[in-house]
Amino acid sequence: MARLMSATLAILLLFSFRPTNAYDYKDALQKSLLFFEAQRSGKLPCDQRVTWRGDSGLSDGFQKGVDLVGGYYDSGDHVKFGFPMAFSVTMLSWAVIEFEKEFITVDELKHVLDAIRWGTDYFIKAHKEPNALWVQVGDGDSDHLCWERAEDMTTPRLAFKITTINRGSEVAGETAAAFAAASLAFRHYDSFYADVLLLHAKQLFTFADSFRGKYDDSVQCVKKFYPSSSGYNDELLWAAAWLYQATNDQYYLNYAAQNAAGLGGIGWAVTEFSWDNKYAGVQVLLSKTLLHNNGGGYEDTLKQYQAKGEFFLCAALQKNSGHDAKMTPGGLMYIDDWNNMQYVSSATFLMIVYSDYLASTNNVLNCPDGQVQPADILQFAQSQVDYILGKNPKGLSYLVGYGSNYPRHTHHRGASIPSISVLNTTVGCTEGFDKYYDSKDPDPNVIYGALVGGPDSNDAFTDERSNYQQTEPTLVGSAPLVGIFARLTSCPSSTPSQSYSTPADNKPDGAPLTFVHTVTDSWTANGEQFYRHSVTGTNACGKTITYLKLKFDGLTGPLYGLNPTDDKTMFEFPAWITALAPNSQFSFVYIQGGEAAQITVEKYTAN
Repeated sequence: MARLMSATLAILLLFSFRPTNAYDYKDALQKSLLFFEAQRSGKLPCDQRVTWRGDSGLSDGFQKGVDLVGGYYDSGDHVKFGFPMAFSVTMLSWAVIEFEKEFITVDELKHVLDAIRWGTDYFIKAHKEPNALWVQVGDGDSDHLCWERAEDMTTPRLAFKITTINRGSEVAGETAAAFAAASLAFRHYDSFYADVLLLHAKQLFTFADSFRGKYDDSVQCVKKFYPSSSGYNDELLWAAAWLYQATNDQYYLNYAAQNAAGLGGIGWAVTEFSWDNKYAGVQVLLSKTLLHNNGGGYEDTLKQYQAKGEFFLCAALQKNSGHDAKMTPGGLMYIDDWNNMQYVSSATFLMIVYSDYLASTNNVLNCPDGQVQPADILQFAQSQVDYILGKNPKGLSYLVGYGSNYPRHTHHRGASIPSISVLNTTVGCTEGFDKYYDSKDPDPNVIYGALVGGPDSNDAFTDERSNYQQTEPTLVGSAPLVGIFARLTSCPSSTPSQSYSTPADNKPDGAPLTFVHTVTDSWTANGEQFYRHSVTGTNACGKTITYLKLKFDGLTGPLYGLNPTDDKTMFEFPAWITALAPNSQFSFVYIQGGEAAQITVEKYTAN
């Protein structure tokens, strides 16, 4: 017989410390590399692991008399944009340079080198003469009018090239950087290939510098998708810095030092590192040169680069005396409304490599708000990664396929339409929109390792295929994650958290539920300290609870995982919990500053 009871549950909060469970960074690394296989264009290799994909784009470039088969599709569409693709290859290569040992330890070195080579093989095809480079295949406008699999593509595969007349220093410089960084990644494993890559890097740097011009002036159609906002000066410095790393040739260090002011390297203090704006990357990379005593007489200039790089890092770490990067209430860096996670991953990569540079040279980061130890930089970076993997207000992994709770409706054509091996009939442009784009069904193909755009500035996220700002994955977002995950496989996952519990022997007589209340994260945003409170409730009444109303006293922030009522202090079971069996559990999360909220059971029904 059902009985309706009203009870007050006095929660005894016992303070203790314990480490939280580790996130599986190795698993995240393995999945992030699978994403690059899902994005492959061209004839797929026999060891392709993402089997729902097939061959595609097998005649790319043929209309122009050049073989441009291969490379990567950019995001959820089928355009091959050379500029962000090159940045992605640079970041993958940087990961191998810094974390080669970690890749070897977890047996992923082959896969990351394969991911780099898939890009550099394509760039070699695109660079057939010293002063020309094919920089795009496909047209964004026509491509976006179709929702079809890569294997079914019917859109024009137009190819675009930069030359001494139609210039493009940004994309030439970035591709030079990619070649140079990749030559370092391959140096110990394929020295001949590394030499080939380095030759292309040198030629493209000379081309970019000698024939300066903006690439989106020459390739007008790219302006809607990857416009050059910061210009090409940062790419020239970026390419020179990487060529110095790859060659130890004083010429390239001279270039970076002598053009430091003229090209903005020591003038720009930025809070973004991205496919468009490389200044923070240049500054951190040249700081490595300084810290390792390889300054070649340019120490004073390199210190100016370092100061600007540390401005970026201090802002990210919330230690920049009011000039900090914006944070969401849940503790995520927030740079842009459009695909914010790409900026989080790139900034986090810089934090991790710089923490290692400092640690290896016994240095600290000096911020306006005080010194920061290398371990503290790493800890903050780890908090960003853990947010991505599920330590966030929604308890959602923004890395597709990681854990059990992740986006199921990605803005990705191939993921949303059944594989050609399952549905061996052509899916046309409009049929794809009508049948699959608008479908509420989850993706039939899980695109493992895809980092989606992520939540908004208030940690809200809507898992809808049409919500491309939040649900579309990109190469540039995922590439930095590969190195981040590799590095974190060699360190503990989380710092200790504060735990509050109600042990069974202290549970008030007759109380229907016990709660374990854990503070899983804390951060400062806009000068205020916030805490993420995770609460797990257990049915202790011996009967199945079919209705529950909880009262929260002292709740000042958002709560996730329970249904609100008209009374803002009262919450009920969420829609997905219709019954809670004896000894079963449910969880919810809330965020606020100050003390924990007091929770009481206002009403419940048990059978």
